[in-house]
Amino acid sequence: MTELVLATRNQDKLREMKILLKGLPLRIFSLSSFKGIPDVKENGRTLEANAKKKALYTSRALKKLCVADDSGLEVKVLDAKPGVYSARFSGKGATYKSNNEKLLSLLRNIPPSKRKAQFRCVIAIADKGRLIGIVEGKCKGRITCKSIGKSGFGYDPIFMPDGYKRTFAQIGLRKKNRISHRKKALVQAKKILKRYVLMLRQPSSGRQG
Repeated sequence: MTELVLATRNQDKLREMKILLKGLPLRIFSLSSFKGIPDVKENGRTLEANAKKKALYTSRALKKLCVADDSGLEVKVLDAKPGVYSARFSGKGATYKSNNEKLLSLLRNIPPSKRKAQFRCVIAIADKGRLIGIVEGKCKGRITCKSIGKSGFGYDPIFMPDGYKRTFAQIGLRKKNRISHRKKALVQAKKILKRYVLMLRQPSSGRQG
């Protein structure tokens, strides 16, 4: 069975991705399964640049098929910030809580009608240092006025998706995985992976008989 490495050590993200990739003929690992693989410095100016960099580096280092993602929350009134800086929005040593608190502070005087936002996820797929594909998914919604809910991670307690009256942190992982940015990106990535794995299993033209 073909091995696939998810280029992350984030256990929350890993759990979501494993659920959404279920059903593929792949043995799935994370970076935590391998020793001596340093974290890739996510210094790209876009989500696309970071996802591509992580996928190419990890697939080259491990000589395996690899999926890497970079996700960000884009708030319209803040000119799409925090965006690519979502994970470290509140500075060095940022935590989920400190990031949420900073964002809520910046939006303190902004009315509900102007708190529109979207989560965006970009996924890159690479094999042994060769880029196979890159896709993205979006989930539109708005930022709440306070943190609500205890499930999920990141900005989930302050993001209310369109069509819902509850935050990602309130609706739970199962419902979140039906509508999330990561789900939409992984649906596309799953199609690419399925085609690619089938291609790998085809006998080469040089092997007849």
